[in-house]
Amino acid sequence: MLSDDLTLREKIIEVLKNTETPLTVDDIIALLELRHSDRRLVYDAILHAAKSLNRKSHGRLEIVMVPPYCMKCGYLFKDLRKPRKPSKCPRCKSERIAPPRFIVREKT
Repeated sequence: MLSDDLTLREKIIEVLKNTETPLTVDDIIALLELRHSDRRLVYDAILHAAKSLNRKSHGRLEIVMVPPYCMKCGYLFKDLRKPRKPSKCPRCKSERIAPPRFIVREKT
C-alpha cells in the first residue's frame, strides 16, 4: 500500500514503477482508489510525473506511453501532444479506441 504522504504524481510513479505490464488510466484509478471522475486529473498528473521522474532520476528513467489505437481499423495515434484517449478514429470514425497505457522504463 502506498503512503498517504505521497502526492498523486508520486503515487502514480510508484504504481508505474512496480508493474510488469503497462497500465491504463482506469487501472491506475482503480489501484489508487480514486474516483472515475478524476480521469482528467490523472492524465495531467502523468504528464507532470514524467517530467519529475526524468529530472529526479537524472534522465535514467522515463514514463513510456503505449499509444492508443483504433480497435476497428488499427489506426495508431502516435502523434499525441498530451496523453489522452481520443474520442474517435480519424480514418474510419469508429469510437472503439483502446486507451493509452503507461509504464516506467529505464532509458536505453
